[in-house]
Amino acid sequence: MTRFPEAENRLLNKKVCMKCGASNAIRSERCRRCRSTELRVKAKEGRGQ
Repeated sequence: MTRFPEAENRLLNKKVCMKCGASNAIRSERCRRCRSTELRVKAKEGRGQ
């Protein structure tokens, strides 16, 4: 996707809260903003068109 694996790692290795949309650390189990446990891994590919 990008040329630099360090940048790609920093941008894409996150979890996103399904309730409030906040981005969280990959190792987190609860959202930092709303404390929800409904987290998903950030999508690595585009949504396509």
